[in-house]
Parts: sequence; structure tokens; C-alpha cells
Amino acid sequence: MQKRRIYILTLVLIVACSAISPPGTAHDNAHAFTSLPPVPLSSSTYYVRLDGGDTTQCTGLVDAPYPGSGSGQPCAWDHPFRALPPGETARIKGGDTLIIAAGSYAMGYGAPGTDNCDPGGAFDCHMPPVPSGPDSMNPTRILGEGWDKGCPNPPEFWGTERPWFVLNLSGSSHIEVSCLEITDHSDCVEFHTGGLACERENPPYGQWASYGIHAEDAADVTLRYLNIHGLAWGGVHAGRLTDWQVENVRIAGNGGVGWDGDIGEDSTNDGRLYFRRFVVEWNGCGETYPGGEPVGCWGQTAGGYGDGVGTGTTGGHWIFEDSAFLHNTSDGLDLLYVRAPGSLVEIRRTRAEGNAGDQIKTSGPTLIENVIAVSNCGFFDQKPFTHHVDACRAGGSALALSLFPGNTLRVINATVTGQGDCLVLAECAEGASCSGTEAVQIRNSIFLGNPEFNSEDTTCLAWAEGLTHDPFEMTHLIITDVKGMPDPCPPNSLCNVDPGLVNLSISSFNAHLLPNSPAIDAGTAEGAPAVDFDGFPRDVIPDIGAYEFRAASAWIYLPVVLRQSQ
Repeated sequence: MQKRRIYILTLVLIVACSAISPPGTAHDNAHAFTSLPPVPLSSSTYYVRLDGGDTTQCTGLVDAPYPGSGSGQPCAWDHPFRALPPGETARIKGGDTLIIAAGSYAMGYGAPGTDNCDPGGAFDCHMPPVPSGPDSMNPTRILGEGWDKGCPNPPEFWGTERPWFVLNLSGSSHIEVSCLEITDHSDCVEFHTGGLACERENPPYGQWASYGIHAEDAADVTLRYLNIHGLAWGGVHAGRLTDWQVENVRIAGNGGVGWDGDIGEDSTNDGRLYFRRFVVEWNGCGETYPGGEPVGCWGQTAGGYGDGVGTGTTGGHWIFEDSAFLHNTSDGLDLLYVRAPGSLVEIRRTRAEGNAGDQIKTSGPTLIENVIAVSNCGFFDQKPFTHHVDACRAGGSALALSLFPGNTLRVINATVTGQGDCLVLAECAEGASCSGTEAVQIRNSIFLGNPEFNSEDTTCLAWAEGLTHDPFEMTHLIITDVKGMPDPCPPNSLCNVDPGLVNLSISSFNAHLLPNSPAIDAGTAEGAPAVDFDGFPRDVIPDIGAYEFRAASAWIYLPVVLRQSQ
């Protein structure tokens, strides 16, 4: 229960951050959380509760317990597998709603409704795909009790006996899934080299599942209020997606990876892929059960993976807002393979911290604004929960930016610190022939260097690789304690000055501005976002960095709360 309480607190604080945003800002969202589409007349609503009955005993159409005798009674089913039976066709149809009462539901061999499963093939004992809704206004809905009240006590779906995944969205379109906890009840990590490996060869396999959600060829899908944690390999395995919306979702403590977007040779996504209030943390670590603590954290050289979010080669318009990528054992947010023509990446009001590789990695046209990137990439070194993690993997940059010919990438009102090779890396994309017209525009931002992890050297400000020119266009910056300080200092910038932040320590970094910070009223309004990291309006003359100055009593303690989840 400890982990669940942390999750709810995290999301409440993120919601609070958004609630103060002025109308007309990027925080606005036409899709209110409690305003789901009306149920069409031709659809049905089914119910699941632990005291329900099987499909012979109950119709599933009434939210009531099984009375104890009789068949075809007006009562709920006792398990989600009654609606979505393994090895069979779904009993609900596209456009129906399935509401699951609070409680704990085993998902795998041995659970109610698994008569078609066998012990040796238990990996295939999972639900069939959720049937597609008829259209975007009439989605098929899988809802946990309290979905319309902020999800205070979500039902738990926990994988058991090694199913490939818990929730199946293969070929599922026009879908809404809200208010579920998806996990398993084992400390094991698939393929782990440090004594935590799951039993894969002989049944009984144990109370674990590989992934929380699997999706492919799925369009117009909304995920809300999900806590996907503690799976043996990954939280979400999803590719060939179109137009997804992910809000108030936490993916944490999954043994291999958080969001794995590589489902094979063709994993290309397209359309709008929108993530808001999205927390991705501690992936690449096992999670103890029932304590919910990290264990056996491992990286790629030990046989693991560790990205918070990673993809295969893909397209799409990727948007991340009000999100956090924390303490994953490789990269935090890895969008290096967003490479299809017409792709676009936008990252706003997001914190990336303590990931063992790069904190934020992107490719192609990108906008990064109001971002706090803290590359304490040696975080896992010598920790009691670490098995083997590649500290500062691939240099451990705070921002790693890959460019294609003619690209312009913009970094605006960021606050960046780190202990890797460089704070910012810009490189010509693998296989591309950059033309010399590529640009990385950086303004209104703070850059703070540190001693490199396990080195006598110092973090450099920025490094360009594979390019025939200097792509960096810098103005209105504060830069201190870095190797390779620009000479002269960039226009309208301050070099080698104390930035006036609340805490400069990389282990407890606090990017709020002190009252005497030189960042106050030192920025330019050109291209500056209307609000700051916390959603507060910026002045006519904006401050430099992710925060506009405010008294401590007005701060929103989102980053502090997020860190408590360790």
C-alpha cells in the first residue's frame, strides 16, 4: 500500500500544478477527466466485482453480488476474464463499458475463467484484445471503480504464472482505459543476472507477468489514472500506434523498461501521441513485493535495458507536458528514433533527473521549454539496491539532440545541470549528411557544470559531433562552472556567476530562484513560454530558467514529492 499512496500523492500534486494555469495556456485540455463520452443506446454496461458470479450465474449487467443460487441472475461477474476470456472471443462488444469494482484480481493461469489455459502454456493465458469501439465518440471503456472521482482506490490487476501481458490492446481502436493498478506479486525480474531471474522453464512459474500492457495497430486510445509498476520486464509494450492520449499515468519499477516502443521490425507510430502528467521512474529495477522498494537495478552491460521511454524507428507528433522521468537505469526519455519525415517532438514543464544515461534524448525538430534536466548520472553507484548499472552511459548528457539536414531545435527557459561529459550534446543523426544549416537555438536558460562523475575533469557546456559547423545559437543565458566556457560570453548572457538557485547540489537540486538571483528579469520575451515550470504566468520581461521568481510560499513542491517515490 505504501507505493500506491505515493502514486496518488504524486498525481494529485501534478494535477494541482495544472489547475492553476490561466485559460488559454498549454495546460488547457478539452478532454476533461470526468467528462467521458455518453454511452450510446446500442451499447451495454457490464460490471465486475469480487462477490459476483460466473457467466452462467450472472448476466454481468447489474452492479450487484451473486445472491448465492440460481442462474442468469441480475448480478455482476466475478472477474474481468468473464468479459474477456483467455483463448476465447470477448463477451463484450465494441462500444460497451466494463466497470471493475475495487479489489485484487489475479490475471493469469488459475484465475476464474481460465479453463482453456494449461500450465505449460501459461504465458498465453491472457485476455483477448479489447474490442474496438465503433468510433471516437463511442469508445469501448475499461474503467476501474472511482474512474469519475479521481481514482482514489483503483482495482488491482496482478499478473500471475508468467503471461506475456496483463491488458491486451492489440488491434484495439477507439478505447478508453481508466483507473487501474497493473502489477504482479513477485520480486523477480526476467533474465536477471543477479539472482532475481524469474522461473520461465517449468510450472508453476510464480506470481509474475512480463508486461503490463501490450498494444499494436491501435488507434485513438486514451489511458488515464493508471499505475503500472513492478512487472517482471516492462510496463508498456506498444508500437504502430496512432493518436494516443496518456494522462495521469505512472510507470515505475519494471524490471527491464518502462515504455518499450520497439515491437519488432515495423514499430512506426504516427499521429498525435500526447503524454501529460506522466511519471516514469525506477525502471530497470525490480520492485519488492509487497514493500514496493527498488531492488537489483541493472543496466545494459549486465543484460538489462533500463530506458524510461524508448522507441523503435518511428514518426508522430510526440508531446510531453507536466511529466517526470526519474531514476531509470539507462536514458530517461529516449526519442532518438523519432525519425520519419514530418515528425515533431515537444517537451514542456518536465523534469528529468537521476537517470543513468542521458536525461532527455531527441531527434529531429524539437521544442524543449520549461524543462529541468539534472544529469546526476552516477546516482545508482554504490546504492544498496544496485546490482550493476552503467553510470553516465553514453556520456550522461542532460540533453542529447540528434539533427537531420536543415533541422532547428529550440531549448527555451530550461535549467540544466549535470555530471556527465557535457550538458548538451548535438550530433548529426546516424546515416544523415548534415548540410551546415542545422541549428540548436538556446535562450533564457541556466547551465551549471559539475565535476564529472568518477573523473578529475569538469562537465562541458555543449559539444557538437558529426557536424561541419557550430550549430549552437545562444542568447540570454547564465552559464557557470563548465569546461569550454564560450568566449566571449553569449549575447545578453552572464558567465561565471552564481545563478542564485535555492540548491545547487546535484543530489538535491532545487531550481527555484532566490530573491537576489541574477536570472530575475534577465531573459527575453522572444519565444518565451507564457507560463513557467509550475504553470505560473511569466512577466513581460521573463526570468532566465525554468522558474519565474516567486516567494517560497507560492512554490509547488512537485519535484520534492516525486523524489519521495524512491
